[in-house]
Amino acid sequence: MIYQIRIKGHLGQQWSGWFEGLAIDPQENGDTLLTGPVVDQAALHGILERVRDLGMPLLSVTIVDADAPNDVDASFDAGASNDASASGSGDAPTES
Repeated sequence: MIYQIRIKGHLGQQWSGWFEGLAIDPQENGDTLLTGPVVDQAALHGILERVRDLGMPLLSVTIVDADAPNDVDASFDAGASNDASASGSGDAPTES
């Protein structure tokens, strides 16, 4: 399955290896999208643990392509409850 994970704050491209090759796309609004294939739920949990370890708020987890053979369909959306803004240079995760 292809997942899109939205986090609050910007990550630089050098973090892509740590996030198992997911594409890192910093957004103008201060969020970062991590997008790419995730082989199974254990791998997804590993990615989410890394987001947690960075201390960056998780905003949403969405399946964008469910054509892969996996029967689990999960979606998480933290909504707009976190109104802190974030910005950064892209060299390291930042949150303000």
